[in-house]
Amino acid sequence: MAESERSGPSRRDVLIAAAAGGAAMALAAPAGAAEASAAAATSAAAATSAAGVTGVVFESASGAARQPGDKGLAGVLVSNGREVVATDSDGRYTLPVSDESVVFVIKPAGYMTPVDPVTQLPRFHYIHQPAGSPAALGLTFEGIAPTGPLPASVDFALKSQEEPKAFEVVLFTDPQPESDAEVDFIREDVVDALAGTTAKFGLTAGDIMFDDLSLYDRLNRIIGTIGIPWYNIGGNHDFNFEAPGRKYSRETFKRVFGPPHYAFAYADAVFLMLDDVEYKGTNPAKPHGAGAYEGRLDPDQLAFVKNVLAAVPQDKLIVAVLHIPLQNYLDDQGPDVNLTNRAEFFALFEGRRFTVSFSGHTHTTEHHYFGEAEGWPSPVPHHHHVLTAVSGSWWSGPYDHRGVAVADSRDGSPNGFHILSIDGNSYTTRFVPAKEPNQRQVRLSVDSRFHRADKEVKRDFRPGQLLSSPIALAAVPATTIIANVFDGGPKTKVTMRIGKAAPIEMTRKTMPDPFVEDVFARNEAVKKPWIKAEPSSHVWVARLPATLGPGTHRVTVEAVTEYGGSVSGTLALEVA
Repeated sequence: MAESERSGPSRRDVLIAAAAGGAAMALAAPAGAAEASAAAATSAAAATSAAGVTGVVFESASGAARQPGDKGLAGVLVSNGREVVATDSDGRYTLPVSDESVVFVIKPAGYMTPVDPVTQLPRFHYIHQPAGSPAALGLTFEGIAPTGPLPASVDFALKSQEEPKAFEVVLFTDPQPESDAEVDFIREDVVDALAGTTAKFGLTAGDIMFDDLSLYDRLNRIIGTIGIPWYNIGGNHDFNFEAPGRKYSRETFKRVFGPPHYAFAYADAVFLMLDDVEYKGTNPAKPHGAGAYEGRLDPDQLAFVKNVLAAVPQDKLIVAVLHIPLQNYLDDQGPDVNLTNRAEFFALFEGRRFTVSFSGHTHTTEHHYFGEAEGWPSPVPHHHHVLTAVSGSWWSGPYDHRGVAVADSRDGSPNGFHILSIDGNSYTTRFVPAKEPNQRQVRLSVDSRFHRADKEVKRDFRPGQLLSSPIALAAVPATTIIANVFDGGPKTKVTMRIGKAAPIEMTRKTMPDPFVEDVFARNEAVKKPWIKAEPSSHVWVARLPATLGPGTHRVTVEAVTEYGGSVSGTLALEVA
């Protein structure tokens, strides 16, 4: 997009236009899928790109194409992925566009866009790409078909809906199937578990696929059976790898889902759905022709976020969703696993007190808190939550009784997903493990050097019991109880109690979970070759009291979580 085309309305104009309206708050960004264009093109006459795009956002009684009596909505935000404008008193907007633009409406609170009845994908955008995806790219997966001339009016339908201030959202990241069999795993492991959910919508924070974008349609149909609108952003495995860089790297994603980055509002929360994976082109050293990339928000996205936030009151909750984390514990410097321009992103949130962000990518579960020392420009620290991958260890491991890979994550968490609970501008999350009995949130292991020796001489342990009891009385002083609090973080406090004795404070320790080390070691044949146990950020340890005598003891570990709630785990410890 040329610099002259980026001029658009000033930030002051955006604020004035928003104040003049009243439909609600919303967010948006470049959208994709011409066939899903919002109720678009009310006239056959074509406007030129140089003149920009104009249209109407209207309240639709039918939820579809504009009918007589459907009135325009004032104050609704519309964007081209960079500029953000509010509709006037008649619901009309005008935006600059290039010959490769996505125009979209930012869903305001109290309204909903059309939703595909099969996939439940929201349709809130119009792709303007007259020539389509360049044929010279030789895309493996279908991109954008030529959209032709820009319609005289690109209109967006909204239908009013009730939005309670307290609601829930399903949070997925990295379902990442690379075959139809792994799509089966997603269906059996997490989709069926969400039947009857009361969540208002769901979202996936990238790596929807593992390179094979032809599987989008099948997976989307399966996710659609959950029965709630589902929003998506792309990850580093959702690229068109034939693209030379960021431009054209999301052609298939745009065709299927819409804009690579966008925003929307629900009740008192505004969701920023961002694409922070900067594609660098094909890397011959990587498998499957995969490309090099880094965590980066491009200038258009930074401008988009700035322009959206300018129209959002300070008392609203801002929820940012990215694929690559703001930071991670495995490698806090690597450009491919951290947002490299985090400081620029943070600067956009000056003075905001109500924020949270989510990411995926690392297949670990992490909580980070950024304060003034880390460049966060607000007295209230920013909470960043790296979500558990739906695919865990990329669908590695032995199969359960259903034939689904156990897929324990490399930091010891089970594979699964999270539920975000929002009430006004406050929030909590909870972890939903895919396979743990009774939704267990804490797994306890017994680690003893005597156990290690026993394994060396191939003592007859049952599978899964190599880090449990019985232990010899002489081994008690050298035995450690290890608690993996699956969704634990820096604020989590953990104690251990043996029988009715006083609780013992456990120590957070960065270390691989020996349980998952053992699982991986015993299942090399069904493990992806790059998988290994990695240091976990949510493991706590405590030595057994040297005075513990023989017998069977009840060990209870209780964790006070990041949000002040409580989760616990127990084991029957046998001392011979």
